[in-house]
Amino acid sequence: MSQQVRVRFAPSPTGPLHIGGVRTALYNYLFAHKMGGQFILRIEDTDQTRFVPGAEDYIRESLEWLGIQPDESPWNPGSVGPYRQSERKPDYMQYALDLVEKGHAYYAFDTAEELEAMRERLTAARVVQPQYNSITRTQMKNSLTLSEEEVKERLESGAPYVIRVKIPRKEEVRMNDLIRGWVMVHSSTLDDKVLMKSDGMPTYHLANIVDDHLMGITHVIRGEEWLPSAPLHVLLYRFFGWEDTMPQFAHLPLLLKPDGNGKLSKRDGDRLGFPVFPLNWENKVDGDTASGFREQGYLPEAFLNFLAFLGWNPGDEREIFSKKELTEAFSLERIGKAGAKFDIAKAKWYNEQYLRQMSDEELAKFVIHEAQKEGYSLSNELAVAAAQLTRDRVTFPQELWKESKLLVVAPQSFDDQVAEKRWNQDAIKVLSSYAEKLQAFEGKLDLDSAKELLGQAAEAHEIKLGKVMQAVRLAVTGSGAGPDLMQVFVILGKDELAKRISFALAELKPID
Repeated sequence: MSQQVRVRFAPSPTGPLHIGGVRTALYNYLFAHKMGGQFILRIEDTDQTRFVPGAEDYIRESLEWLGIQPDESPWNPGSVGPYRQSERKPDYMQYALDLVEKGHAYYAFDTAEELEAMRERLTAARVVQPQYNSITRTQMKNSLTLSEEEVKERLESGAPYVIRVKIPRKEEVRMNDLIRGWVMVHSSTLDDKVLMKSDGMPTYHLANIVDDHLMGITHVIRGEEWLPSAPLHVLLYRFFGWEDTMPQFAHLPLLLKPDGNGKLSKRDGDRLGFPVFPLNWENKVDGDTASGFREQGYLPEAFLNFLAFLGWNPGDEREIFSKKELTEAFSLERIGKAGAKFDIAKAKWYNEQYLRQMSDEELAKFVIHEAQKEGYSLSNELAVAAAQLTRDRVTFPQELWKESKLLVVAPQSFDDQVAEKRWNQDAIKVLSSYAEKLQAFEGKLDLDSAKELLGQAAEAHEIKLGKVMQAVRLAVTGSGAGPDLMQVFVILGKDELAKRISFALAELKPID
């Protein structure tokens, strides 16, 4: 019987969750559910110097907004917790000491000044990448160069130290990545990374290997930025004797700037005017803020669909997928190796498609909500009519009220540019006549009667309707453009319509 698939998303609480991280979480979620497995969330907070209060709550809220619910997490624990690395601290040292005992790691007592001197010495010797490795470690203060007695004395005296992995000097490290195929790296290019820091906390390299093993992780699906670390991780699995249970790796392509030139950053979003985080963010400590997709009006289903296609495709022409359909169609094999360009226009397109799929009744709730923010109380009937009128004109749900506010608030001012061009004697004649016909009309105004009465008003003065339509719109809405005018007339009703026209006729002065 094959082992159940278990994947994990392991963000660090160092600030807002970048959408690249959200995509990683989504791909893990989709793969786990496609394979009938488990999706685990683990908080990697070993670097306490970079910890930001509120960041963990932000991660949780972001995933909840998108419906990417972990099967196990700090707030929904399973049997392999704790799910915060800081709470697992006592366990890591024994694994680091195990590697020391096996000869795969060693104590290093070098001071910051000695490490800097080593780097300066290598730089002067024109070494391109100065690093603590299989060659330079022979010239440093560590348990490989010091006597056993001196090492013991330093440890017993409480001298500060770190534990470094001992990378083999001449060896080819091979790994079969599920997205990139075989990756081969020579050990001479790797450095002896620190596994345990002097403060007793593990580095990412040790903690994530130990945790993935103890949590039964079968597949590690993470960003491309971790690919250079993968050979070290492969070696650590071997050093621990865990090769048989080593997870399969899949390194996702980067999210690129819209021009494809480099990794997408917050700075790019600020410069180009779009968010790169799922939710608004405010750092309570330093006051740093960032805008989010949710607050800008992106629907979670649309945003999820958009994210899924940033690096993956289903192999056919379909673009609209529910979360269930994404789960059914998803496969790691269809994730590309090349970076995915971030296209905000496509994100907006997705939002529009999902808005179009919603019923007028669903959209009416957005209208009512936004109207209430400005102190207006709308009936459900009017909100439904407003949604129906404006649904094909908007990208974001909050724009429904912005576009339909004219149904509730009569114009008190008028677009000067339109008035200067269109408010002439012909317009005044037609509108005056139209107002009279509306006041005399018996019954409820509908599309046919609204149009017919306006046509009659123009015909009575032998004026072509097309010449005055923008002026008619101006009189009723205050603007020269907007939603379907006849539908606006019907929703307003004959009395309100006549009232608005009379106001415009009194306020606006005709052009010569």
